[in-house]
Amino acid sequence: MMRFSSRALALCLCLSASATALPALAASAPTPMQATAAPGIAFGTAWYPEQWPEARWDTDLALMQQAHINTVRIAEFAWSRMEPEEGRFDFAWLDRAIAAAARHGMRVVLGTPTAAPPIWMSERYPEILRVDEDGSRAGHGGRRHFSFASARYRQFARRIATEMARRYGHNPAVIGWQIDNEIGLPSFDAEAARLWHAFLAQRYGTIDTLNQRWATAYWSQTYQRFDQVPMHLGGQQNPGLLLDYRHFLTSTWTSYAMNQADAIRALANPHQFITTNTMFWNDGFDHFALHQGLDIAAWDNYIQDAEPDWIANGADHDLVRGYKQKNFWLMETQAGRIDWAPVNRAMRPGQVREMGWQAVQHGADAILYWEFRPAPNGQETNYGTLLAADGTPAPIFAEIAGLGGELAKASAALAGTEPVADMAFLFSYDSRWAIDLQRMHKDFDPVRQFTDFYRPFRLAAQGAAVVAPEADLARYKLVVAPSLNVLTAAQAQHLAAYVQNGGTLVLGPRTGQKDDANALWAARQPGPLRTLLGAHVEQFYVQDGTVAITGPLGEGKAAIWAEALVPDAPETEILARYRQPGGWLDGKAAVVSRQVGRGRIVYVGAWLEPEALSRLAARLVPQAGVTPVLPGTAADVEIGLRRGQGRTLLIAINHGDEARALALPTGARPLIGTAPGGQIGGHGVLVAELP
Repeated sequence: MMRFSSRALALCLCLSASATALPALAASAPTPMQATAAPGIAFGTAWYPEQWPEARWDTDLALMQQAHINTVRIAEFAWSRMEPEEGRFDFAWLDRAIAAAARHGMRVVLGTPTAAPPIWMSERYPEILRVDEDGSRAGHGGRRHFSFASARYRQFARRIATEMARRYGHNPAVIGWQIDNEIGLPSFDAEAARLWHAFLAQRYGTIDTLNQRWATAYWSQTYQRFDQVPMHLGGQQNPGLLLDYRHFLTSTWTSYAMNQADAIRALANPHQFITTNTMFWNDGFDHFALHQGLDIAAWDNYIQDAEPDWIANGADHDLVRGYKQKNFWLMETQAGRIDWAPVNRAMRPGQVREMGWQAVQHGADAILYWEFRPAPNGQETNYGTLLAADGTPAPIFAEIAGLGGELAKASAALAGTEPVADMAFLFSYDSRWAIDLQRMHKDFDPVRQFTDFYRPFRLAAQGAAVVAPEADLARYKLVVAPSLNVLTAAQAQHLAAYVQNGGTLVLGPRTGQKDDANALWAARQPGPLRTLLGAHVEQFYVQDGTVAITGPLGEGKAAIWAEALVPDAPETEILARYRQPGGWLDGKAAVVSRQVGRGRIVYVGAWLEPEALSRLAARLVPQAGVTPVLPGTAADVEIGLRRGQGRTLLIAINHGDEARALALPTGARPLIGTAPGGQIGGHGVLVAELP
């Protein structure tokens, strides 16, 4: 599979900007500091000392201590304070802020301030400003108004990151670095276009190869040179172009992040981690690829509905953990409410604590609330915060402080542990993009479809991982791929080996329809897995309403999407058929299964409604040898294990209003919460060490 190297892109950027290289500056002197102890779980907040009088800092930090906060993230929007004029740096205030945090026992995560360039840069170098697809150029006064492709901007970004690393790279109070903030917006400026054309040239080698892979004979699209190919995010454009443009965004954002990460690594203590904070719902780039060069994954978990869909939220956590296949940081989450939804309700009492423990259950080694206190003015003053505008604790302060106390109590036991799962889900950004570009049904949301599969299987197994299709699958007994629409030959071989070696693979509808150029496989679905499955998709049918299914899975319904499956091998078992008298689907197979080698492959050809999917999960989870921790637990009680350092911890969270039965294993030692009478209270949390 042809790929464009982000390192090569970085080299292109450096070469194109060599004539305008920024002058070297004198090294900054670091400020010595006392080290702070590393907790098992970092508990913190975003703090903006540049927004407040210095005389207030100690008061705020003391209030943080009352909430058991041990970590602060600072400086990610402070470029105008660090470099008020081009080439003149002022870090004295930041020295004092870090020193104040250390005095109060805080560990510090430093953010590079490149999400919001200062006014002198926007005015003097307008070429660094982002251009929208309609040709309009962004202006100063917001954030993310820079072009990710601008070589000059990358030089400025690398220089400020270098200055910060030189000054704080060996400061023991600084434990890590956050590159930029919530990256992801593209730019359609001339410099980005040149990089896009270079990307295509490296990916395809010749324009003839591009034309062949994109099938540009359709609508007379054929190109003669790479520099003729436009940039587009959507619309009536070639599907290969639209998918490759997202590959380009991934490569460009990856090289953007590594430009700063490399500068920091050259100067900083290797014990200081480097990450960036992403958002799960941001599909502007492939998050798996971007995180390859970073030390840990971190994300911002903002729940739009004040009544959280806790299973969907758990899937998000699992996906972020999958970027590096190790524990992650929750770098931002709401202190009760957000400010950008149609209706911004606050979570109910107890839910912030509940969702905090959910993050830990799913592998978070840090929880940081955004933000500590509302700014005096600005675009986000209505967010939930720990302090009110007058600097006194807001109502949510006590709940967050209580969670902080619980995490401090359990911190030593949680240190060095990670979630346990015998089942994995496969998530592919290529597939998400390809389906989103050609949904065929307005309600075929690939993220919702992923969550609909995740829900019953996670409830049945009580533990799950989410990984990329190329990940090592040997540790998992069951692998579920809800929407692997884009499937390469190499991925298919990888999955076939997993099945033949004893794994159970479950595929969802639209699997194996496209290759990595978003072109149709000549073989009918599931494309390169057709032979392994011993069946193929005869035709798909988009559904306005529902279609009935019947068979060994029982009676049920499917909606939105239904594929007619035809067995190719005599041993292929039909688990469900459609019942649609007079319709195309009547009597056709909807779900098939086949034993292959020591394993099994299952293909689900329809978007099954919840009851049918639950029956499928109830059948396949035990069949694959996946055993839940506490069988029979109520569906609104979330169960998960963290294991490591010779310890196994059970974390149980009741997301419902009513008390539920919870039968702890013999010898379990509760650390947080209790289960009196074998019950866990509504919105209760129990953490126990298992024998």
